Amino acid sequence: MSYFDGIAPVTFAGTDSTSDLAFRHYNPDEMLMGKRMEDHLRFACAWWHSFAWPGGDPFGGQTFDRPWFGDDMAAAKLKADNAFDLFAILGLPYFCWHDADIRPEGDSFAENTRNLAEMVDYIGQKMETSGMKCLWGTANLFTHRRFMSGAATNPDPDVFAWSAATVKTCMDATMNLGGENYVLWGGREGYETLLNTDLSREAQQAGAFLNKVVEYKYKIGFKGAILIEPKPQEPSKHQYDYDVATVYGFLKRFGLENEVQVNIEQGHAILAGHSFEHELAMAASLGIFGSIDMNRNDYQSGWDTDQFPDNPREAALAYYEVLRAGGFTTGGTNFDAKIRRQSLDPLDLVAAHVGGMDVCARGLKAAAAMLGDGVLEQARAARYAGWDTSDGHALLGQSLDEIHDLVVAADLRPEPRSGRQEILENVVSRYV
Repeated sequence: MSYFDGIAPVTFAGTDSTSDLAFRHYNPDEMLMGKRMEDHLRFACAWWHSFAWPGGDPFGGQTFDRPWFGDDMAAAKLKADNAFDLFAILGLPYFCWHDADIRPEGDSFAENTRNLAEMVDYIGQKMETSGMKCLWGTANLFTHRRFMSGAATNPDPDVFAWSAATVKTCMDATMNLGGENYVLWGGREGYETLLNTDLSREAQQAGAFLNKVVEYKYKIGFKGAILIEPKPQEPSKHQYDYDVATVYGFLKRFGLENEVQVNIEQGHAILAGHSFEHELAMAASLGIFGSIDMNRNDYQSGWDTDQFPDNPREAALAYYEVLRAGGFTTGGTNFDAKIRRQSLDPLDLVAAHVGGMDVCARGLKAAAAMLGDGVLEQARAARYAGWDTSDGHALLGQSLDEIHDLVVAADLRPEPRSGRQEILENVVSRYV
C-alpha cells in the first residue's frame, strides 16, 4: 500500500478554487513567452527533504514516522516506490538526489558503490515507466562523521581520496539516470577556526578536486552542466563557497570559469546577506547562471529553515532575473524545501509542494508580464542612455589625462538624477 493512498492527482482548477490540493496558478500547458509553463519552471522534487529527512531540528530529533525509514535495500526501494507515487500525484517532471538519500549506507566504499548501482537500476526502471527525469545528482560529502573536517579540503588525504571516488560513482550514476546536471555542494568545505586551518593549502585542494571533476565529465562524455551551490555558513563557521561572486573568484583562480556554473538557493542567498534576485543577476552577469533551489528562510530565525516558498513577490523578482538571463537550459526549479516537523501527514507533504508550485507559477506569470511590457527595461535603458552615445562609448577607452581635458574644455557640471526606486517598486506591485 502506498503512503499516499487516497490522494488523487493534483490538477489545475483556476484561481477561484479553494481546494488545498488543486493548482490555482500552475497550469503546465499555459504558454508564456512562447514556451509552456512546465518547460519554463522545470520543477524538481528534492529526494532528501521529502523522503529522507526525519523531521529533526537543532534542538529536537525525529518527528516523522515514514514506512520506508530504515537502512537496508528493502527500505530504500520502498522509499523510491513512494517517491514516484508523489511525483505522479504532483505531475512533477524532475527529481534530484544525493547518493545517501537513495541507497543504504554500507560498511565499506565497495558496499556503498554496490548499493548505489542497485538503486540506480531500480530507479531507472521506474523512470522508464513513469516518464520522470533526473534534473541533477550529487554526493553527500557532509553528513557522515568522516566528513567532519570537509571533503575536498580535508586535512586527511584519505578523506580527499574517499570523497573523489564517491563523486566519481555519483557522476556515473547521474549519467546513467540521464541527469541534466551534476551539483557539488561543499557542506563542510570551510573551517571552524583559523587556529588549525591552512587556507592556502585547502584552496589548492579544492581547486584540484574540481578540476578532476571537470576532467572526468569529459572523459565519460557527460553532456550536462557541472554546478556549485554557494552557501556562506552553517554548518561550517565560514564556508569557502560563500556566495556567487566568491565562487566566481574561485573558478577564475583555477581556470574553471567557462566549465562550471552555479546552482543558487534562495535561503543561502539570504544567509549571505543578499537577496535571491541579487545572486541570480550576479550569476547571469558573470556568465555562470545554471539552476536554482527554491525555498525560503524564516526571517526571524536567522538560520537555514528550508521552508517552501510562499511569497509571490519574491518569486516574481527571482524569475524576472531567470527570464532576463534567457531562462533555464539544463537547470530548473528544485524544491530544496522541507515541511515543518509538526506537519506529520502525507497530505501535508503533497500540499506543501502544491503551494510552492503555485507561488512559483504566480511569480513566473508576473515576471513574464513585466518583461513583456518592458516597463522596467525601458527605465533601465533610460537611466544608462548616456553611455550609449558616441561620447559615452569613447569615455571608457580614454586615459585620465584625456578625460581631464574633456571635463575642463566642456565645463561639465553634472547634476544628479532620480533613480526612481519607489516608482519602480510600485510598478512591480502592479503585477503581483
